[in-house]
Amino acid sequence: MNPQNRRTFLKNSIVSTAAAYLGLSSCRSYAADNPTDELRIAVAGIRGRGNQHIEDFQKIEGVKVVALCDPDKEILENRVKETVARYGHKVQGYVDVRRLLDRKDIDVLVIAAPNHWHSLMTVYACQAGKHVYVEKPVSHSIWEGRQMVRAARRYNRIVQAGTQQRSCPAVQEAAHDIQSGKYGKPQWVHCSRLVARASIGKVTEPQPVPGSVDYNLWAGPAPMTPVMRKSFHYDWHWQWPWGDGEMGNWGVHYVDDLRHLLGWDDVPTKVIAAGNRFAWDDNGETPNMHFALFYHEDLPVVVDIRNLPDPQRRGGSDGAVYRNSREGNRVEFEEVSLRLVRGGGGVYDANGRRIRQYKGDGGSAHVGNFIRAVRAGRREDLAAEIEVGHLSTAMCHLANIAFRVGRQTHIDQIRESMKSSEDAVNTLHDICEQLEGNNVDLTKTPLVLGPPLTYDNAAEKFFGAGAEEANHLLKCPHRAPFVMPETL
Repeated sequence: MNPQNRRTFLKNSIVSTAAAYLGLSSCRSYAADNPTDELRIAVAGIRGRGNQHIEDFQKIEGVKVVALCDPDKEILENRVKETVARYGHKVQGYVDVRRLLDRKDIDVLVIAAPNHWHSLMTVYACQAGKHVYVEKPVSHSIWEGRQMVRAARRYNRIVQAGTQQRSCPAVQEAAHDIQSGKYGKPQWVHCSRLVARASIGKVTEPQPVPGSVDYNLWAGPAPMTPVMRKSFHYDWHWQWPWGDGEMGNWGVHYVDDLRHLLGWDDVPTKVIAAGNRFAWDDNGETPNMHFALFYHEDLPVVVDIRNLPDPQRRGGSDGAVYRNSREGNRVEFEEVSLRLVRGGGGVYDANGRRIRQYKGDGGSAHVGNFIRAVRAGRREDLAAEIEVGHLSTAMCHLANIAFRVGRQTHIDQIRESMKSSEDAVNTLHDICEQLEGNNVDLTKTPLVLGPPLTYDNAAEKFFGAGAEEANHLLKCPHRAPFVMPETL
């Protein structure tokens, strides 16, 4: 062996030994500053958002989508054919993500599978030496989310959450201005997603799983219970074993914006929630009217998520309106108000005159940010590193848990429980007006109110009154053999 080859051999041996010592799986190397040094991408979950990810990643220089994964064989075959035809290179299809991750030539796993798979796929990928881009909500429970963070650290992987508004210039600039004290101290915050959806319909007996779907692989860690919904795909969002309702589906984007704007590195420690599923006699379980009052230290924050139309007021069949504001984040200061939605917003004085505009793009640079961080090997460069995604998702889980441990009650009790926040009382009034416009009789279908809950950020558990029941919902049971490791 000549001296040059010997030095190369020894260098590679040292790197391999260090990786083994640290518990890292081997993976391909690539030049951090050379976009022509190809990064090879696999996408898991390719019906909707995942199909968009194929295009978004493929168009980046030096990136090639080489593998697709989905337990629906029909969708998989079609996507593979479409991708090969469009981009002209070989693409391999897999129904089982574990077989895909056996490939040593894949650098990144992009996850857009159903919610209940997000955390375990991320951990599997980290263990296999892959970097990860995982869609929101990043987890299906708070404990799962923390395990994702531990896996990213343990295996030294770059893991980005798909809360792309972290990369939106409008949110970034507004966050800088708020945290610099430009507008003073926030007095209260209203965070909302107001959109109208339709009922998912009702079946009274189990529905057949589509013949193209491997139900065992689709369910993975979640239960393989009989399918009680008309549409197998997507409508799992509104059933608790697999989905997290609109709070976890759309709410997480604006909750993440809220945490970004205020510079939080944790979540609120007080929460109380109310809501229910109204107007629709269907197989959905998650609320279609849901609001939570949080306290972060002494700052009251209302998160307001609704899926019904508002036939009596502006918005109509497209959804609700809150206090002349369509949706997004409203941060109130002593003298001005900041209002921000996807794509931009502004700051308004007491007369409603806009005094500052924030222009955004919804986070179009998010995927590129991830690829640059992977090439640089720096998780610090990520706009939405997995712990950021975990905490924003955890706040949505807190709102869901606070609702799920609730009981039906009279509206006066809810008003009394929320009286510490004028905004929460106004939200309740708004919701009641909207329900009246949908011909909902609250004496027949009452609102559900949860008990006030106290959360410990360090332990990531509830304590005090109501904690025992709420803590049972911090962790999902996993079905063997798709079980999240307890220790990472």
